Amino acid sequence: MILKVIFEMLCLNFTDNKNLIVNFWNEIEKKYSAESRHYHNLRHLENMFEEAESVKAQIKNFNNVSFSIFYHDIIYDASSKSNEEKSAEFSKKRLEDLNIAKEDIQKVYAQILATKSHQKSDDQDTNFLLDADLSILGKDNKAYLEYTKQIRKEYSIYPNFLYKPGRKKVLEHFLELESIFKTDFFKAKYEVQARKNIEVELRNL
Repeated sequence: MILKVIFEMLCLNFTDNKNLIVNFWNEIEKKYSAESRHYHNLRHLENMFEEAESVKAQIKNFNNVSFSIFYHDIIYDASSKSNEEKSAEFSKKRLEDLNIAKEDIQKVYAQILATKSHQKSDDQDTNFLLDADLSILGKDNKAYLEYTKQIRKEYSIYPNFLYKPGRKKVLEHFLELESIFKTDFFKAKYEVQARKNIEVELRNL
């Protein structure tokens, strides 16, 4: 699996403890492959890396962004409102074990927290991470429809009368943003289609 290779190569920049790397990868794979994961799974991470790769030259610290991708949804419980905080804490413990510099651990921690509200950051690397995370919103109609079905499955614990108002709130939040995408590259690539997709979903809710 390409993600496993990316993770191993990433970690080898900081440690030569291969057992530790394997254990951490197995943990990531297990968490993102849980039965409850219909969208926030390994495919989501693959997509984020594909998107980030296209702007790699513009990202100052690709290692940090890579760790943020791997750990940003490591904790994902549809009934919790603190997934990002828990995921950030989780990343901190793992990166400390990998001997990552404290400053970089803090950067990753902050980047993961930023995926909660998706507000534009003063840090451009964070903006690239946020845009890669939301890139699904600007994909073609078929991919977007599949995404909405996967999200609904993740929130299957909620009946429609609870799910629909909550989903509506999330979608309206995106439309209220000055721009869904924070970087010029992703704005040009996905902004127009993302707004169309969201408006269609809202009409169908």
